[in-house]
Amino acid sequence: MGIKTKLYEVQDGLSANRPKGLFVLDEKVFTEIYGPQEIADINTKVDIYAPIQTRQSVAANPGILRDAEIIFSGWGIPIFDKELTGYLDNLQIIFYGAGTVKHFVTDSLWGKNIRVSSAALANAVPVAEYTLGQILINLKRCSYYAAKVRRDRTFASSVCDVPGGYNSTVGLISLGMIARILCKYLNAFDLEVIAYDPYITAESLQSLDVTITALNDIFTRSDIVSLHSPLTDETAGMITGEHIMRMKNGATFINTARGGLVREEEMIDALRKRPDITAVLDVTDPEPPRSDSSLYDLPNVFLTPHIAGAMGRERRRLGRFVVDELQRYLSGRPLKGEVKEELLAIQA
Repeated sequence: MGIKTKLYEVQDGLSANRPKGLFVLDEKVFTEIYGPQEIADINTKVDIYAPIQTRQSVAANPGILRDAEIIFSGWGIPIFDKELTGYLDNLQIIFYGAGTVKHFVTDSLWGKNIRVSSAALANAVPVAEYTLGQILINLKRCSYYAAKVRRDRTFASSVCDVPGGYNSTVGLISLGMIARILCKYLNAFDLEVIAYDPYITAESLQSLDVTITALNDIFTRSDIVSLHSPLTDETAGMITGEHIMRMKNGATFINTARGGLVREEEMIDALRKRPDITAVLDVTDPEPPRSDSSLYDLPNVFLTPHIAGAMGRERRRLGRFVVDELQRYLSGRPLKGEVKEELLAIQA
């Protein structure tokens, strides 16, 4: 499969013969991702030939896409099915200012040799930061004891089974981009990091201070277990109630990946039997949980509404990544966020 690459000469900060481009995404997230500086930087290099387009406006007038050589996007991008892809006569590349691209790329899009770049690497940073915060606070069992104090309306007569931040073990399930950033953060602490990842290469491991082990060992040995796997047919339901039951006394399970990775009813049953275990869930399946779900009631479950990824000002990091990626593209350098069709199936 050929790769489309087109170079543009830059003169006095303004690209000569600028490629034509469009912003295509939800209007409400446009300014969250692309701030004034990002928009200005893009305009010096690309001729944005029409106002912001949305999924709805493109459906009403798909011909607006015909002149686009570059699409800048984010949440709200349309699905590029066979019909819509038929209008992409000149498109070279899509810059997606968010995470996974699985929901909008299709065989029709790949068939036109259109390149796709995602800001998933930038979106991974806040997820790693959220996870680091949960790891540190739950090594002190803060969630567990805060709930206990609220429930008992007094302090416990004794505090026990607090692993703490010295020589404790953190277990990571899958070593994708989020977990790799997290590993670098964890290097600053006196912790042992172990991981399960059947796809990790020896070359990738060289830059990570991590010991690879079996999935069961992650749950048996770790004070904190953090889940980072992509959701695929192979990984759906990979975490069972038996895994949760294997966890050490006072351990914490964190899921910032996908709710479908966990057999939820089995996890709930295990958490009922093991009130010493804490579960911190930023994702569930379904999302949000049904109104009658026991996840709302269990005192050892802490739910957050899918906030680990880029929120608020963090989203400008995604737009800055897109601008930097655009510069790499225009100068013919390798892209940091390029998504390859053959690797998409195993990405989050």
